[in-house]
Amino acid sequence: MIRTLLVVLPALLFAASGWAQTPDSARTTAPRKEIRAVRLQGRVPTVDGVLDDAAWAAAPVMSDFVQKQPNEGAAPTDRTELRFVYDDHALYVAARMFSRDPAAIRAPVSRRDNGAAAEHVWISLDTYLDRRTAYSFGVTAAGTRMDWYHARDDEYDLDLSFDPVWQAEVSRDSLGWTAEMRIPFSQLRFNARDEQTWGLNVDRWNPGTQEDVFWIAVPTQETGWASRFGTLTGIRGIRPARRAEILPYVASSGTFTGAPGAGNPFDDGSTLEARVGADLKMGVGPNLTLEGTVNPDFGQVELDPAQVNLSAYEAYFDERRPFFIEGKQLLAGSGPEYFYSRRIGGIPDVALSRLEVAGDFQQWPRNSAILGAAKLTGRLSTGTSVGALAAVTDDAYARGFDVAGDGFDRVRVAPRTGYGVARAQQEFGASQSTAGVLLTAVHRDMEDDEPLAQLLNRDALAGGGDWNLRFRGGEYSVSGYAGFSYVAGDSLALLRNQRSSVRFFQRPDQDYVRVDPSRTSLGGYTAQLQVARESGRHWLWVAQASGQSPGLELNDAGFMGRADEVFGYGNLRYRETQPGKLFRRYDIGLTSENTWNFGRTRTFSALRTDMRFTWKSFWTTTLIAWKDMRALSDSYTRGGPLAGTPASWRAIAAVGMPESWMTRASGQVTVGRGEEGSKYLLFTTALSARPGPRWQLSVEPLWRRMTDPRQYVASLPGGPDATYGRRYTFASVDQTIVSAATRLNYLFTPDLSLEFYMEPFAANGRYESFGQLRAPGALRLDGTGGRVVSERGEHFFVGDADEDGDGELDRQQIASDFTIRSFRSNAVMRWEWRPGSTFFLVWQQDRSASELGGNNVGFGALGDTFGARGDNVLALKMSYWIPIR
Repeated sequence: MIRTLLVVLPALLFAASGWAQTPDSARTTAPRKEIRAVRLQGRVPTVDGVLDDAAWAAAPVMSDFVQKQPNEGAAPTDRTELRFVYDDHALYVAARMFSRDPAAIRAPVSRRDNGAAAEHVWISLDTYLDRRTAYSFGVTAAGTRMDWYHARDDEYDLDLSFDPVWQAEVSRDSLGWTAEMRIPFSQLRFNARDEQTWGLNVDRWNPGTQEDVFWIAVPTQETGWASRFGTLTGIRGIRPARRAEILPYVASSGTFTGAPGAGNPFDDGSTLEARVGADLKMGVGPNLTLEGTVNPDFGQVELDPAQVNLSAYEAYFDERRPFFIEGKQLLAGSGPEYFYSRRIGGIPDVALSRLEVAGDFQQWPRNSAILGAAKLTGRLSTGTSVGALAAVTDDAYARGFDVAGDGFDRVRVAPRTGYGVARAQQEFGASQSTAGVLLTAVHRDMEDDEPLAQLLNRDALAGGGDWNLRFRGGEYSVSGYAGFSYVAGDSLALLRNQRSSVRFFQRPDQDYVRVDPSRTSLGGYTAQLQVARESGRHWLWVAQASGQSPGLELNDAGFMGRADEVFGYGNLRYRETQPGKLFRRYDIGLTSENTWNFGRTRTFSALRTDMRFTWKSFWTTTLIAWKDMRALSDSYTRGGPLAGTPASWRAIAAVGMPESWMTRASGQVTVGRGEEGSKYLLFTTALSARPGPRWQLSVEPLWRRMTDPRQYVASLPGGPDATYGRRYTFASVDQTIVSAATRLNYLFTPDLSLEFYMEPFAANGRYESFGQLRAPGALRLDGTGGRVVSERGEHFFVGDADEDGDGELDRQQIASDFTIRSFRSNAVMRWEWRPGSTFFLVWQQDRSASELGGNNVGFGALGDTFGARGDNVLALKMSYWIPIR
């Protein structure tokens, strides 16, 4: 099937691209609204939120707004007025928000980009007039600034990492509230023209009345954002600035460990560090921006969440480092995750699990130092978006100390590595269709005979092309991708690739791939084709087919869970967007999913239905149910033969209060069962409150209990011929997890905040009912078949005979009951003490404890996490923004 896709895709792409470039005929084109900005002739407005500057009197007034919610197309309850003026350096915006009840205006103080609970107004500028991308700037009635970037023609696709340096102030009076903004042209990208014509939209949100009004309201039944904008005219005589900014910083930190160990030469209980560095940002022509960093500070303020991973696959964590978050949409295609930025600076898991360091005391690095990194991003006047990133990380070493020998040992666990990623995307056609290419490369500097060379790929190259062809104004789309990967290195490293959980080439009951111990390179390919109806009054649908060849490998620069997969997906959805007697809107969907491997074995099959309702009161209800059919898993035995997967079902019910409420809650219950006896039960809630206008509190308790009768435990020798001489051993695992993520914030001002986050976490697992695979593809497990599975306390052993003649059966430990407790917290003071310049003071805790055995944990166990031993980190950082004109 995948080869068929690769043959058919180019023909479909060629045929469809011609259709995608034809003008839209389904949507009548009305004249676009226009508003004119006026050049300042006298004194520039003072940005204080009070509209008493003479400059505003000469500017035309924008006031023709329309509701999108709750009554689409209706006139707003309160009048809104905006005016625009400019000079050589900036665009100035004045906004007057009238209110029938000024005392009821909601104005809680919040941090930047977090203004949903407050009344606010924002403008969106399509400065390239490409009808696809847009910059947005907003302010709440409390003075909190909001800014984001729309990388594509989608109202809800927001890149919140866009943090320009600009000003906004607000004021309250008897008529309502007012706002003034100053947006420097140096913070925008636009083409060099004598007269600028920009796309424009404006939104005002009133949480008290649930009223969302727009200058240009995109109908809820249709798609699009920048493509629908009105026009801002009148801006003449400005040129794109050669943007240049330097952001030097100074930082220091102290790490205080909870249990250093007596005589540990690597840890006396405290470690102090100090560092300086700088980030540089400068314009390259009118459209591109180059960002570089010297001695970068790539620490993340917030820790990764705790989790228990009993699967064969790598856990995925979100990126939290600002340098990699900013502009990330320009480095990501619409296909596989070729670029996973958490790879940069991380220690490979295989090095931590396979390498050994001699000594009574050991010190393992948490990351490898990033020597330098640079990015080039932008959008050309031809509609081409480009992004490129390069980074180099240093060697990292684990160290050991032998007390008896009084000697040190050092083992390299991460080599010096270079990373590169480049992306280009071209927009074309009347419906803003796109096509793009992406390429990633990784090179590790390793000696031929060192242990790392036997674990890691020396070179990796991956990439491909993707497209999204839109028709009839975005109502229909044909999208997809085609890509490749190539890795090379030592034969032992490639053998590890072949036997890894991503592909399991060693499976004994398949004949379409084989393990080749002499292989020094591995290549693979992937492709997808999707056809969808994305807008319309009632009916929407998606049909998709994709595949990943057995040799595909993206985990050097990117992320993938498994290769050797062909996937089919279909979804049919009915929606109603017009308010009725009970609901404001609702949608009901039916989904089918099927997966095969390249041996044509069906490995997964499911049917799902989902229903989402928004009531007239703005409460929401979600109901989801799905059924997994019987299939054959090629990963259950982790490199062994196929195993049957039983049928199961799961159902979800969730309810939520209106998001605009100052105090609100939501909850979800999930239940599930399988024909082999599996059980799943989940309760989770989210509680959010504002005890005062400057306080924010949220708590998200979670309780989950799962019984899995088919948890893989071990592959042991001495099995029957039917299972190729191995005993693939499974057990029933009863696992419980509880957590309570909590946030408490206090806002002194929108630019000065004190934030506290903590996540107490507890989990346990109990093993019982051991069994083994009866035959390839078998659904049920046999008993232990004569082997002895014995229990000693919390440990489980397996043994056949007294092979050493000591009178006892020789046993191999295969599993242990466990209990895990974790407490992670951050206390962060953030202060933007001048525009673009920030001071951070951080206190971070990472406590953990594990023990063998234990009963099912409950919320009472979370109290025990506070007393666990762990590390404390105190850190401060101050940056100073220097614009260069």
